Amino acid sequence: MRTLRGRLAVGYGIALAVTMLVFSATIYFVQRADQYAELDPRVEVQADLIAAILTDAYDRGLGEVVVPGDPVVVAPGQPTFVEEPPTPPLVLAPRVDGLLQSVQDYVVIVDTAGAILYASEAARERSRGGAAELERLARSARNSQPGGQFDVIDFGDTVGEIRYFARPIETAGPVVAGILAGASTAGAAVNTQRLLVGMLVSGPFILLASMIVGYVLAGRNLKPVDIIIDEIEAITDGRSLHRRVIEVHNTAELARLTTTLNAMLVRLERNFLSLRRFTADASHELKTPLTVLRAGVERAITHPSASPDQMAVLEETLVEVNRMTEIVDSLLTLARVDEGRAPLHLEPTDLGELLAEMSETANILGELASVSVSVQNPDRPLVLPLDRARARQLLLNLVTNAVKYTPKGGEVSITCVKTRESVVVKVSDTGIGIATGDLPHVFDRFWRADAARSRGQRPGAGLGLAICRWIAEAHGGSIEVQSRRGEGTTFTVTLPRNGDEDSHVTKS
Repeated sequence: MRTLRGRLAVGYGIALAVTMLVFSATIYFVQRADQYAELDPRVEVQADLIAAILTDAYDRGLGEVVVPGDPVVVAPGQPTFVEEPPTPPLVLAPRVDGLLQSVQDYVVIVDTAGAILYASEAARERSRGGAAELERLARSARNSQPGGQFDVIDFGDTVGEIRYFARPIETAGPVVAGILAGASTAGAAVNTQRLLVGMLVSGPFILLASMIVGYVLAGRNLKPVDIIIDEIEAITDGRSLHRRVIEVHNTAELARLTTTLNAMLVRLERNFLSLRRFTADASHELKTPLTVLRAGVERAITHPSASPDQMAVLEETLVEVNRMTEIVDSLLTLARVDEGRAPLHLEPTDLGELLAEMSETANILGELASVSVSVQNPDRPLVLPLDRARARQLLLNLVTNAVKYTPKGGEVSITCVKTRESVVVKVSDTGIGIATGDLPHVFDRFWRADAARSRGQRPGAGLGLAICRWIAEAHGGSIEVQSRRGEGTTFTVTLPRNGDEDSHVTKS
């Protein structure tokens, strides 16, 4: 997720998932421990209840231990059991046995000899798989300690663990010796498993719902940030620094952010104004002395007494003065543009006528540099709302650059193509080209690509293309550049149409 909103929603979902996992695990193990702990009082109460039933039956004469098939009625407190001759195993009387049938858990009652007097239905179910399992219950009942004891018997995967309480009994007659009451832990395990399954089933839906809610809430909370970003993006250049970000007071962080941004804009505006004022004042003040200096050099060149050495120095000085004058004029133009004091004087202008005029200058520049220059003019009028002087400056700057960076024997071409909504002028050369990493900076002020564009070999201040971009954008158009190192460069100027007639292009 690349957006802060999405990351907050995902982070919220992850945090909730971890919280749910920890909470569910805690509830699971606590619930499991509690349910297992509930079994101990349960089986202990069952054992005590069975002991009370046997004691009461013995005291009332109902608890006689008899030989199967030979019931004997005796007086209260006088149980009857057979000693001689040997008899089948003793069992509880049917009336006492019937009272114990209500107990559904594991119940085993043993006599003093260790034989089983009574086994509940659940306990007898274990004997169907083998007498050894029932014997394990009986052995636990025989070996019970005074006061009783808790323990666990594991019957495997089919039943699981049996939690039991075994205790001796001495109040139910001389025959009954021990009682075991137990319950399976499977019920507790099933309940906790159901809890776990319920959490696993409902968990993804809860997480999905929480992430959706988190995404919506994050969007609402971050909406002021989007507004701030839009306002900052609207401040595209130095002329927009007077704008301020609307202060947001719904959160302390956003209030601090907007206050900091506005303070930064105030400082930037102050610095930009100072820089513009200095550039404009310096450019204006330098124009007069440069004009005087150029006039003096020109007079000195025409003086008849000047020697050839002096003429060479004066001519070099004049070249530098003219170059400085061009730089000052460019700086003054850009300073006025920054201050919004460089309006265009738009008037219907025939672009074909303008290209024809410029082709003469372009051919002269090409001849001086031994570069072939070709200009394609529309053969019909192509009228556009242009500032004639600025449009000529734009085209001339591009042609001058193309000739300057094209080696001898190279070619420079200027083409004009009309589309449905605009007119496209391209200036292409077969020169040294521009590296891909330098293309985004070619329209920056005072930017120069490398040593090959140094003043000694190819003089310039790096302001011409910045002025070209301003002229194109001021006319409602655009300028783009395409280039590769060693393969030449193409500048494309796009100007909006004004309903001109169809025209054809011819080469001159």
